[in-house]
Amino acid sequence: MRFKLALIFLCLCLTAATASAEVDARMLRYPDVSDTHIAFVYAGDIWLVAKGGGTAHRLSSPPGEELFPRFSPDGTQLAFSANYDGNIDVYVIPTMGGEPVRVTYHPDADRLSDWTPDGKRLLFASGRANGVGRLSQFYLASPEGGFPEVLPIPYGDVGALSPTGKTIAYTTRDRGFRTWKRYRGGTAPDIWFFNLETLEARNLTDSAANESRPMWHGDTLYFLSDRGPALRANIWALDTTAGEMRQVTHFTDFDITFPAIGPSDMVFQAGGRLYLMGLDDEQYAEVEVDIVTDLASLRPRRVNAADLIQVADISPSGKRVVLQARGELFSVPAKHGVIHNLSRTSGAAERFPAWSPDGKSIAYWSDAGGEYELTLIPSGGGEPKTLTSLGPGFRYQLFWSPDSTKIAFIDHTQTIWVYDLETNGFSEVDKGLWRLHPNLQGFALSWSSDSRWIAYSRGLETANTAIFLFDVQSGTRHQVTSGYFSDSDPVFDPDGDYLYYLSNRTLEPIYSDMDDTWDLPQHHQHRCRTAPR
Repeated sequence: MRFKLALIFLCLCLTAATASAEVDARMLRYPDVSDTHIAFVYAGDIWLVAKGGGTAHRLSSPPGEELFPRFSPDGTQLAFSANYDGNIDVYVIPTMGGEPVRVTYHPDADRLSDWTPDGKRLLFASGRANGVGRLSQFYLASPEGGFPEVLPIPYGDVGALSPTGKTIAYTTRDRGFRTWKRYRGGTAPDIWFFNLETLEARNLTDSAANESRPMWHGDTLYFLSDRGPALRANIWALDTTAGEMRQVTHFTDFDITFPAIGPSDMVFQAGGRLYLMGLDDEQYAEVEVDIVTDLASLRPRRVNAADLIQVADISPSGKRVVLQARGELFSVPAKHGVIHNLSRTSGAAERFPAWSPDGKSIAYWSDAGGEYELTLIPSGGGEPKTLTSLGPGFRYQLFWSPDSTKIAFIDHTQTIWVYDLETNGFSEVDKGLWRLHPNLQGFALSWSSDSRWIAYSRGLETANTAIFLFDVQSGTRHQVTSGYFSDSDPVFDPDGDYLYYLSNRTLEPIYSDMDDTWDLPQHHQHRCRTAPR
């Protein structure tokens, strides 16, 4: 009886241990689907799971990262791009495991699109020989290796061959890795058709929206588009015989990313989860995937942050410096002394520290409360104090007034603000026109020695920049350079008598030795203006 109880207890312990090792995973990227399985990338490795979901098993585990796994038409092989030997190349591996076979060897990145319908060759894109930066061409290569064949298409990034292999649907560029949403600019991709027999091309979608990831199923071409009313990337379908286009999925909270098609299903990612859609009825549902892993990356560990310093500010005495590294703030001595971790918040990010001129405090942005708020901490360490409740948004470098009573900064909307520590109030200084992230990280301004004036530069409608002065006392703003030239980086002299700045005002055209054009190199000169009194 005791033996049976012990055996039952052991089984329960093993079951509990197994369950605790399974992770309800997110960020399952670049999925593909066969008749029986789904392949995807998680934590930089390729995993396989049954089409109905369940516990996945890892197919690859090298130190390099894998991208875009694609099943062969018969499901026996898996091709993918990977950075194994210092470069992104195409590889093939048996679906049930084995040694990867390297297919391409060019030093340029080779990004896999898919197999050809007959399973004999691989379609990939590479910029190896097109001569134009940011644009690629299509190539076909045998899964066993060998010299690839370039397709007669000037530019191409993501493509899919029709079931007959005579037509390719493709995009000339890809925005799948861009962070901009609802983009409507000149690089928004369209879906194109190219007839490999007649060499004729035509634009299928021809819209301002982003169309990408073409996928064939018979005469229907599925693709990704954000042209819908929600402006979210969803699956659309085009009947290539009738020319009718329709929206298939209707996600409103998240964009669909990296869809792929199989013999009878489509798989895609949305909101970090995988979804499987049957092509017969176009009904989709989430695929629940469990990952068995040791979660080694979540273990607390020591990290050398010496090479990860992003922002630094020197104390007024010059004896110490505050550093931002890995989202923490460190006070470091100039020569001898102890290094202090001032923030000690592994679960939050502290950014853009600035030492007050009186040496008593350090101001910085912290998202410990969920959003970046202005925070103050004693320079010698102590309890931080949150000063603002601004809510969502991103803010940049902080600039103390010389009397240590005010802090100026710019935010993600290009608005320049002054925060008064004595009144806890804000003053809006100005708003830029076209300076966006990451250039906002380099925004700088200068305080006059009496803490009354702020000097800064901002863009004009002419695309030049001009110098402005803001009177904190009266709340008035003055443009002090004409804007005919691009003027920037103003700095008050210590006495407040002069304002020094850079000015781009040298016209010195040169004739290009690469093409038949003139070029105007930029030359900055130092200029000086009398400061206000």
